[in-house]
Amino acid sequence: MPSALSLDRVHCIGVSVADSWTGDTIAALLDRLIAQMGRPAAYLKDGGSDLHKAVAILGEQGLASPCIDDISHAVAGMLKRTYQDHPALGTFLAACGRVSGKLKHTILACLTPPRVRTKARFMNVHRLFTWADQVLGLSPTGGAKKGSALAKLRACLDELPACKALIKRFRTDAHGLLECQKILKTKGLSHDTRGQCEPLIDTMPSSALRQEFRAYLDFELETATTLGLDHVGLPISSDAIESLFGVAKRHGVGETQDANRIALRLPAFCGVPTREEAKQVLQVSVETQQELTDQFTSLTKQRREVLGHPERLESLSLEQATSHVELVPSPKNRSNHREIISISNGYEECHGPPGRSPGGLHFLGNAGPSGIKELASTY
Repeated sequence: MPSALSLDRVHCIGVSVADSWTGDTIAALLDRLIAQMGRPAAYLKDGGSDLHKAVAILGEQGLASPCIDDISHAVAGMLKRTYQDHPALGTFLAACGRVSGKLKHTILACLTPPRVRTKARFMNVHRLFTWADQVLGLSPTGGAKKGSALAKLRACLDELPACKALIKRFRTDAHGLLECQKILKTKGLSHDTRGQCEPLIDTMPSSALRQEFRAYLDFELETATTLGLDHVGLPISSDAIESLFGVAKRHGVGETQDANRIALRLPAFCGVPTREEAKQVLQVSVETQQELTDQFTSLTKQRREVLGHPERLESLSLEQATSHVELVPSPKNRSNHREIISISNGYEECHGPPGRSPGGLHFLGNAGPSGIKELASTY
């Protein structure tokens, strides 16, 4: 891969909104997509148990595909297993909270720690350790003049100085993992990038963490070999997908996080539209667009109507059965057979939706198990 996967290389093949999702409902949606698009070469997923269950259900139905675990979520899980029971971790986190309270609304407010949410804490907790290391670096050994900024800072540090050993060890472990992520997210996982990570892994002080991370890379490299990408670079990060949702949440949503409105916008925020697609959009009238959107529950519309007309409050209970957005491609000229799909196994060298033109495609010799032809792409 010449560079990290970006939104112009991501293509939306289906969108669905529901009140809640389970492994069974996700499997049913994927089953409908497979019927139209063919079985994917692989699933790139985070650490969620629902998607894991959905893939297992499809495997029981004879529709198995390899799973690629997103590296950021995988690394967070490794750090959690290594450090969640560390005797000094609770002391460190509690101290960070107290230090934050002491620094706020003072002349030293610029030194308050970054916010790290409790849910999925180990995804970003390294920022807290980096902050602690830097703040402690502002307080060298020796005395401090009474009333000075240094004296005020030391008075706020609480038990952080007692956590120096944990801070140093965690930072060194996290540094090696983060540097490996930079390589693998940019270039993909291949024999070459796997080798580039080895010296960085050696610098990590926790032997169990080194062993687990190496096992993860070796396992995913086997998937890369199965897909014929072990010398090219297997996409191993879901950052582009998460970025797509992040962009959609910030544009055109309004004062509420409206899942249906977000879903309708998702396809427009990724990929590079062709001239033909642009012409099709220009032919869609405002009336047609309103007819489509009126079919779905709109929190934005409900908010506007109820806040301006209190007598309509009770109408909300009558609208709960309104359908949600689901965009699934039509069969068109594709085979509906889910085992042998007549789609070329490739990805584009230049930007643009895959499969539009045979020019500029790199074809993969082995994109799946023997006897099965699958679309090898990074959806």
